[in-house]
Amino acid sequence: QVQLVESGGGLVQPGGSLRLSCAASGSIFSPNVMGWYRQAPGKQRELVASITSGGITNYEDSVKGRFTISRDNAKDTVYLQMNSLKPEDTAVYYCNAHYNYRNNVYWGQGTQVTVSS
Repeated sequence: QVQLVESGGGLVQPGGSLRLSCAASGSIFSPNVMGWYRQAPGKQRELVASITSGGITNYEDSVKGRFTISRDNAKDTVYLQMNSLKPEDTAVYYCNAHYNYRNNVYWGQGTQVTVSS
C-alpha cells in the first residue's frame, strides 16, 4: 500500500518561508506526477503546484514566483519551497501522487500551514 508522509508545516509570519516535504513509499513504481494541493476553511481543495518525473512543473497563478516545487526521483520525494508567504496561503496542504500503474492516485494526511502575525 502506497503511503505519502508529509512534513514541514507550521506557523510563520507574513513574508516568511516554509519548506514542505512528502515522501512516497510502498510501491515498486515511482509516481508519474507528484503535487501539492491546499484547502482553506470553507473553500474547495485546489492545486498549488505539480511536477512530473521529467521535471515539468505547473503552478497555480497566485503562487507563481513565490513557490518552487521540486522532486528527488531517487527518493520518490517532492518538496515545496514557499517564500514570501501571505495570510491567504493559510490552509491544509496535501501531497498527491499519481501512478501510471492502474492510474492510481494517493493522498497524504495533510499538513497545516498558518501565515499570521
